[in-house]
Amino acid sequence: MSFRATVLTLYPEMFPGHLGVSLAGKALERGQWSIEPVQIRDFAEDKHRTVDDTPAGGGAGMVLKPDVLARAIDGVSADDGRPRLLMSPRGRPLTQDRVRELAGGPGVVIVCGRFEGVDQRVIDTRNLEEVSLGDYILSGGEPAALVLLDAVVRILPGVMGNELSGLHESFEDGLLEHPHYTRPQVFEGHEIPAVLTSGNHGAIAKWREAEARKLTAERRPDLLQRRASDKAR
Repeated sequence: MSFRATVLTLYPEMFPGHLGVSLAGKALERGQWSIEPVQIRDFAEDKHRTVDDTPAGGGAGMVLKPDVLARAIDGVSADDGRPRLLMSPRGRPLTQDRVRELAGGPGVVIVCGRFEGVDQRVIDTRNLEEVSLGDYILSGGEPAALVLLDAVVRILPGVMGNELSGLHESFEDGLLEHPHYTRPQVFEGHEIPAVLTSGNHGAIAKWREAEARKLTAERRPDLLQRRASDKAR
């Protein structure tokens, strides 16, 4: 069974976006995964197809209406085991571990928020898992959904040309990735580190590990702390 993504959005034309080209696009053509954008506005029942209303208690902006969004979610099969995700800056940060979990499942149903947010009652009653990409705000959930799907699709079996490519990347072993080099041997006076052209695979592996640890300590010491904690369990 291929990985199935259903995306509930006010802008279905944004999908598959960049996922329709390169390796992800070829995998899409081969049927290794599929994507179905669903227009939330189609589930509005008034003549103006209204999908938002003013926030209870006052305040700026608008909120996606619970009845319309609930009908859209209910229109998607609920018995196929796919988790329901809501792209939200207040959600749990997306990690590579969660990406691997999603890639190992049957697919995802993603709700793309807009305006000020989504009525909390829909989040509660439809068991939406809020997912964040980071501590910043986007204009809507669509770009975040594309990023999440990009991370998942690329590690689906058979999508990457070299299956080993995903084994030595940032976050896969709790470290940031080591630096990379390629020809020419000398670029603007800077040479490729000699160990990488030595042919000594053991020395190369040790150099890469050391460089990964160094970069992680400089830029993401929290990852080293988490890695140490995980190994201590």
